[in-house]
Parts: sequence; C-alpha cells; structure tokens
Amino acid sequence: MEQPYYETFQEINEFGIRLAYNTAPGGYHPLHWHEEIELLYPLNGESTIQIEGRKYQIANKQLTVLDSRQVHSTYTYSDTSMFICVHISRKYMERYLPDLDLYQIRCIPDNISDEKFSEYLTICKLMEQLTRLYIEDVQAYLMEAEGIILQVLARLIRHFSVKAAAVNTATDKQTLERIRDVITYVEENFRDPISLQDIADYLGLGKEYFCRFFKKNMGMSFLQYVNEVRVSHIYQDLIRTDTPIGELAEQNGFYNQKLFNRTFKEIYGCTPSSVRRNEKLI
Repeated sequence: MEQPYYETFQEINEFGIRLAYNTAPGGYHPLHWHEEIELLYPLNGESTIQIEGRKYQIANKQLTVLDSRQVHSTYTYSDTSMFICVHISRKYMERYLPDLDLYQIRCIPDNISDEKFSEYLTICKLMEQLTRLYIEDVQAYLMEAEGIILQVLARLIRHFSVKAAAVNTATDKQTLERIRDVITYVEENFRDPISLQDIADYLGLGKEYFCRFFKKNMGMSFLQYVNEVRVSHIYQDLIRTDTPIGELAEQNGFYNQKLFNRTFKEIYGCTPSSVRRNEKLI
C-alpha cells in the first residue's frame, strides 16, 4: 500500500541545519519539545499551534518560530498538510551568537506588531525561496538554502528576539522543566498503563498538586494528554500498517475500546476504520 506520508530532508552541514519538505496526513501532533530552534512554514491550509499552553491560529505561508526547548503541539485541518520545517541546532547558532542563552526568538503571526509586519513579510518571502529551490532542484541548492536560512536567522535575531531574562523567571523555568519531564516520561511509557500516582512520584510531587499543576499549565487533564499521545501514534500506525485496529489500540496503551473510539473521534473527527478505509483508496 502506498504511504501518504513522506519527508524529504537534507542535513546541510555537520553543525546542524536540517531542512525538511513534509507532506503528511492532517491531524494532531501532540505536545513535544526539542533542543533545536524550529522554523515552521505551512504551504497549505490552516493549523492551530499550542506553544507553552497558549493556542495560535496559523494560516498558510505564515512563518512560526519555535524557540529551543519550547513545548508545543500542532493540529492541521487539511486532509493532507504540506510544510517546510527547518531545525537549527544550538551548536550551529552559537557559532554566530555565543551568548545564545541570553536571547529568545518571538515570532508568531498573531503577535506581530504593525511596525514589524513589513520585516515579517520579508522573512516569509525568504522562506518562500526555499520552496522554489526545492521545486526547481537548482544546482548547488544546499549552498543557496543555507544562505537563505542564515538571512532568516539574522533578521529574526535582529527584529524578533528579546532578552531571556525579561521573559523567564525562576518559577517559569521550573514549570517548563517539569512539563518537559512529563512529556519525555509519557513518550517513553505511553504503551504501558500510567497512573496519576506514577507521574506524580516521578516528579516528586503530590498527586492532587500535580493534577492542578498540569491542568493549569496545559489546559487539559494529564489523562487526556496521555490518551492524545496514544491516539496520535495509533493514527500513524493505521495508515502505515495493516494491523487490526483492536491490536493497535492495545499495543499503544488503550485497553478500553469504547474510550479509544471516543478519544479518536474527538481528535480527528472520524472513526479509526474510516481513516484506514480512506487510505486504502489512495
């Protein structure tokens, strides 16, 4: 069966730029984080991005920058989403900005001020050039792509960066560190039963305190988050394998079929069987 998901990427150099042209099924990509700075440039449709507990609506051809270690999730509304994704390692950035830890890049379409909008459009046009390079497959395009990405980064740092001390208190940092620990724990253990007591003990917190903490900072209950992670993995398995749906549910930590079906439909707006049926038609 032909798979509808594919990714074309190039490691531009050993210092850590990863340029990817993605086509993937629409839907939910649960909360996660990474060390790299991410430039996300959708080429079609609309999406919702949640960044550290706040949700933003993103249209196509609008660049969103996810700074290093920011907790985020995405939901795309198109059946198939296409986007450019650039990951830049901290090591690469520190070649040009040794005091990188003193800055945070803040570039989200909803928050662009009028005086910075012209500069934002210039950056988006640079990202559009990456699309042209890929489509035309021009000679030495990796060299040209790195040059474009460097221009984007320079403009982002000049016009859309703030001093980290102005936006991060010690309490904020502790909160984010805990959230990252939760995300890592769930990603490593979602196939097994996870109780509130398990995660509270892992963080060294009381169960009731952890429930309030997670709900306040993530806008959902912990168990809802765990189920969303499980469902997102099942979705990918549905379109990539022929394993029976019931088996996939159990392999990914769902032992209550009714809960699985309800959660899946809440997130994707359809049933697991309809997803598989549609993929077989591709």
